[in-house]
Amino acid sequence: MAGIYLHIPFCKQACYYCNFHFSTTRGQQSLLVQQLLQEMVLQQGYLAGQSISSIYFGGGTPSLLTAEELNLLMDKLYSLFKIEENAEITLEANPDDLSPAKLKELSATGINRLSIGIQSFHEADLQWMHRAHDSRQALASIKDAQAAGFNNLSIDLIYGGPTLSDEGWQQNVQQAIDLQVTHLSCYALTVEPGTALDQFIKKKKMAAVDNEKAARHFEQLMKWTAAAGYDHYEISNLAKPGWHSRHNSSYWQGQSYLGLGPSAHSFNGLSRQWNVANNALYIKSLQQGAVPFEREELTPAMMLNEYIMTSLRTSAGCNLSTIQERFGTGKRQQLLDKANEFIEKGWMKKEQDVLILTKEGRLFADGIASDLFFD
Repeated sequence: MAGIYLHIPFCKQACYYCNFHFSTTRGQQSLLVQQLLQEMVLQQGYLAGQSISSIYFGGGTPSLLTAEELNLLMDKLYSLFKIEENAEITLEANPDDLSPAKLKELSATGINRLSIGIQSFHEADLQWMHRAHDSRQALASIKDAQAAGFNNLSIDLIYGGPTLSDEGWQQNVQQAIDLQVTHLSCYALTVEPGTALDQFIKKKKMAAVDNEKAARHFEQLMKWTAAAGYDHYEISNLAKPGWHSRHNSSYWQGQSYLGLGPSAHSFNGLSRQWNVANNALYIKSLQQGAVPFEREELTPAMMLNEYIMTSLRTSAGCNLSTIQERFGTGKRQQLLDKANEFIEKGWMKKEQDVLILTKEGRLFADGIASDLFFD
């Protein structure tokens, strides 16, 4: 099984914390959609005929696409690729785009899963982040989506921000639980280089991120969602049983995927490639019949480190038998020797032949993984 990701690089306005590739100038939107269709044709052999179990429209803000544009993209995908009958087809959306009429249009295109960028239900947080929607739209978008039949629904929430108190964070999480949202993606506020937030902090116009608050919010999140019956199946992702994200899970399981659009990444198990993160250059190159990408061939050490990093982020953990089968008995034993330090600290546990981070260990997931990496 494989997945397809489409990057739609347009937004109404720039959120202060975002470092994804996007443009707030939408004059090229129709032209870029045409080049996405062209890229599909040129890249149809990348996945070597594998069946497609998931399609994901990310961005940017894919909910800015018109129904006509979405239908063009969907029709082309189905004509060129082997899409499974029950494929998960996700579209990222902002609350201010999801009117009842828009939701009806989306449902008709074949989209069967929405990922809504709520971020917070509090007005002060949304204004601080420079989001395009308000708290009323945040709440209405979820209720309207559910009324339109989108039961497979995920929302994003951000914690650790300066305007978000512990009480406010609990209200955000409880609101999602009360609304019976089936999937939550929850992220700590991070300061990415080159973002507006990064510049504001450097110029002392905004306070630096409080890492202790973020850690506390993460621990609270784990407690509250566990009590509400959510599976914490990946560091940033929680879901009711049966509602895990199929597309994102394929990334963590090392399955192949094709990325379409400017800045999109692709992976086939042996190499990784990424398209140019420039709309004008992307369009120009496709008009000339070439996909503008760079490629990196993966060494055995890179593949091993990637498996360690992604597997440890999940509740399924890092399988030592998989390490042995793919990379040899020696690497299995070396990894176990390295892991003993974290097992003794209580940050990791070994269940049968699998290394799994404990709740305490999840707070240090990236650091633990990097310490386990091989040269």
